[in-house]
Amino acid sequence: MRIMTTFIACVAIALVSQSSLALSIPPNQVDEQRVYWGNTDNFDKPAEVDYKAVVVATPEYQEMKKKKVEKGTAKYWILLNSASERALRVIASVAEDSEFDLVVDRGFLAALEPPLEGNDITEGVLENIGK
Repeated sequence: MRIMTTFIACVAIALVSQSSLALSIPPNQVDEQRVYWGNTDNFDKPAEVDYKAVVVATPEYQEMKKKKVEKGTAKYWILLNSASERALRVIASVAEDSEFDLVVDRGFLAALEPPLEGNDITEGVLENIGK
């Protein structure tokens, strides 16, 4: 009976240890341009976001379209930069609030070898983009 109890305890510890192992993306598969929040070397709860949809939803991008700012002008780049900065701030905020420790561009995780799964937080980010 004592041996069986010890065996069950060892199996339980092994299962808990395996379930809490951190994930990582091999360095040769990391595309820093598609990583918006977190560390690709050590994460447990990854998420994905449609970055383009988030940028397009920002007030800065909407102003650019409404005022028909000419592409390539200084005003265009200033507004686009502000839209990108806002998008990244809101992505980080939603990720922290939802306890995601890595946020990447939609589709990035599925394209990895081996593929990984992540929750899509685009909806939550879009809900907070104007705040």
